[in-house]
Amino acid sequence: MNWRQPLCLALCALAATGTAHAAAIDKLQQFLDTTRTLRADFAQTVVARNGRLPQKSSGVMMFWRPDKFRWQIDKPYNQLVVGDGTKISIHDPDLRQVTVRKAGAALGGTPASLLAGERTIDRDFSLREAGERDGLEWLEATPKVADSGFEKVRVGFAGNELRAMELLDNLGQTTTLLFSRVEINPRLAPSLFRFTPPPNTDVIGD
Repeated sequence: MNWRQPLCLALCALAATGTAHAAAIDKLQQFLDTTRTLRADFAQTVVARNGRLPQKSSGVMMFWRPDKFRWQIDKPYNQLVVGDGTKISIHDPDLRQVTVRKAGAALGGTPASLLAGERTIDRDFSLREAGERDGLEWLEATPKVADSGFEKVRVGFAGNELRAMELLDNLGQTTTLLFSRVEINPRLAPSLFRFTPPPNTDVIGD
């Protein structure tokens, strides 16, 4: 799947049972209720089903709920994904190519809709508590639609802070995202969530 992809990213939520369940729901609900914009650095590792040498990249992600996000890979190559609420533009400057998709079809049931979408995440995901690991409290979301491209998404919180995501796609590929320098509700310029193809760039898609 290629948005080089794990991205669309970008990203969180879930639920559970008993006391831990209530804590997880409260944590998620607080995140959704209090976070309108977010900026964070990320380090991404992608491991194929066969376990071959992982692919690593890093960059910056931002979102402005609902449905606007920016996913910028800086290393080892440049790639930019921008969602403006109507369409998603995926710019690969090395190929001089932009792929455009309608946001509604592309976002539903994806990790990006967990972070940047509306609060009604239980409409698109089955949610459950996933316990503690590596010092984080994990929650798991399973898309309700069969063609989302992902089998499940796990999200890790330290306290109420978003720290990690794990994405398992339908091909058995696992993507791990670690977040740092997380800023909640920073002032973000609206222009960050608009994309105009550069001159001499091929545009493919909707």
